[in-house]
Amino acid sequence: MMKASRPVGIVGYGSYVPRYRLPAQEVSQLWTDGNSPVPVREKSVNGIDEDVATMSIEAARNALKRSGVEPQDIGAVWVGSESHPYAVKPTSTIVAEAIGATPYTQAADWQFACKAGTEAFQASIGFVAGGMTRYAMAIGMDAAQGRPGDALEYTAGAGGAAFLVGAADEAIAEVEASLSFVTDTPDFWRRQYEKFPEHAGRFTGEPAYFHHVTSAASKLMSEMGLTSKDFDYFVCHQPNAKFPLKAGEELGFSRDQMKAGMLVNDIGNTYAGSCMIGLTAIMDIAKPGERILVTSFGSGAGSDAFSIRMLRASEPRGAISTRAYVERRKVIDYAMYTRLKGYYKLN
Repeated sequence: MMKASRPVGIVGYGSYVPRYRLPAQEVSQLWTDGNSPVPVREKSVNGIDEDVATMSIEAARNALKRSGVEPQDIGAVWVGSESHPYAVKPTSTIVAEAIGATPYTQAADWQFACKAGTEAFQASIGFVAGGMTRYAMAIGMDAAQGRPGDALEYTAGAGGAAFLVGAADEAIAEVEASLSFVTDTPDFWRRQYEKFPEHAGRFTGEPAYFHHVTSAASKLMSEMGLTSKDFDYFVCHQPNAKFPLKAGEELGFSRDQMKAGMLVNDIGNTYAGSCMIGLTAIMDIAKPGERILVTSFGSGAGSDAFSIRMLRASEPRGAISTRAYVERRKVIDYAMYTRLKGYYKLN
């Protein structure tokens, strides 16, 4: 278990979800008989002028509004994603420039599949606790891809969240402790120059997702001397609608404890932003003293678990709530989806 040497917390947070929605039934009608069960109701799709950089900027601006912090005081801007717009050019410098944090700041892109965002968040906690900077911003954002006709195409959504980390005495919520659990598990990968990821279906569930999520969460609770009953909310990575509910049940959490952070049916799996955007939805409504357990999952494979305790109610200060983004939607058909994703360029 990792605990900061001095109390550290979330000073500001923000989310972003693009407005376009592709119903899963649209995918099913094209690639199956149209009557098969679908893993989510619909998913968010980034617009033709949106990518991880632009969406990260929107989430970061919402985080700044909630915090009241001056951008020049941010000592690190870190973006975790598996769909960075450039192979060689950081997303983080684009975001840092756009929010006014440059030039005297640290910037870096993070990569660990779907847990790239929580990886950056964990490092931000250490960066601030160690006195390297007063504030650090961690972003988990994706414009996820799924091969046409593949199971991932039903769920691979777009969106994510940004968290501004600072001292606990000025925070909305304190990060009480964190723990990571990793193994070399070949469940999901994408080699260089490949446009779409590959996955080994038999490894996806028990040896990958469930083993890592439940191991990280249960070990953290054990190390802290807590159980599921000591938490008001639980949110974990959401690759589909079934996996997180099963993981939560195995850990002793009720559906009521998970309801506020479960967004997968509305926006799909936002990969590096999945559990992070779920956390923003919880923080929008959580009360002082309430405790949240957050657990990510990244293929390859690993999980980061965090115990977060609310110190005060969140004040929007002009920031857009996660629920408002979810409800701001425009349904598209599969033809428009292929245009937005650029599939017509494939040979």
